[in-house]
Amino acid sequence: MITRKSAKNQVQQALDWSRAVALVGPRQCGKTTLAREFVAFDSPNYFDLEDDADLARLSNPSFALSKLEGLVVIDEVQRRPDLFPSLRVQIDRPDNKAQFLILGSASPELLRQSSETLAGRIATIEMDGFSLSELGEKHLDQLWTRGGYPLSFLSDSDEQSLFWRKNFTRDFVERDLGQLGFQIPPEAMGRLWKMVAHYHGQNINASELSRSLEMSSPTVKRYLDILSGAFMLRQLQPWFENIKKRQVKTPKIYYRDTGLLHHQLGIKTHHDLMGHPTVGASWEGFVIEQAIKFYQPDEVYFWSTQSDAELDLLIFKDGKRIGLECKFTGAPKVTKSMRTACEILKLDELKVVHTGNKSYFLDEGIEAINLSSLL
Repeated sequence: MITRKSAKNQVQQALDWSRAVALVGPRQCGKTTLAREFVAFDSPNYFDLEDDADLARLSNPSFALSKLEGLVVIDEVQRRPDLFPSLRVQIDRPDNKAQFLILGSASPELLRQSSETLAGRIATIEMDGFSLSELGEKHLDQLWTRGGYPLSFLSDSDEQSLFWRKNFTRDFVERDLGQLGFQIPPEAMGRLWKMVAHYHGQNINASELSRSLEMSSPTVKRYLDILSGAFMLRQLQPWFENIKKRQVKTPKIYYRDTGLLHHQLGIKTHHDLMGHPTVGASWEGFVIEQAIKFYQPDEVYFWSTQSDAELDLLIFKDGKRIGLECKFTGAPKVTKSMRTACEILKLDELKVVHTGNKSYFLDEGIEAINLSSLL
């Protein structure tokens, strides 16, 4: 069994500081497995809202919750967003002896209810699939190819992993979005979901997408926001410095899980990936997601100017500015763009993440480093 030590520590720290903790993330990423390390599944303090018996136990939530002590887990809370007012009452009771760990996938109602009803009472933690820092260097190729969803990564074969991802994608588009409160024609979302794979790592061109999909540009933007809110896509926003050069102002778009990206692109094995035209963009997205999981940054951006100076990832962390460049090569070289980024953005350090085995300095403040060493 692969332990999710970092995620568990985050949840434990949040529970030490907060009356309630929301653990949110995509379906099948491991939230339930982690929660069962805190409270046993057969405990009266565990509520799985996909179980009819547990739903019946919460038919009178104020009564049911008032009798509990210790940590209480409510799984798939998006199925009962009406529970939030009862949770607020329970948390605010002077004699309350319970804490709450709330698990859910993204939904407009869940996010609105938790932020409005439990304002000041709840801490929110995002959880994703496996990370390289959890698995170790020897699993890099498999993690990059199959993605981090546990059932995909742990499959007995590439064929089984691809089969799981195919079914996950279909269920997400046809069923899960509806359960999360989004009333969208599955055919339209499925076409957009597939087309976005070909824009992975590029600036969003909603007008071009809208023409290809025969949708309005506002509709495309709304659908992209929905996929981002459901933890499927990342829209990386641009950072602006007060300089005279014209800067790129549109976000970049990435699949958050490279396994799902590769399924959409017809990439079945790591050998296929190495010969695919999008391998560089796939590597860039993979590095960015792993770095964000590892650094837990305060803010993240990319930076680019019309004159080709750019930075793949700008991380703000504890008052520092850390730059990351992602290079699909074993021997990266320092470029004018890197030096420009260091100078204009006043980076504390710039790391060029490559596919080789060695780490070495390219220039003052610019280090070439492999991904495993970075993490």
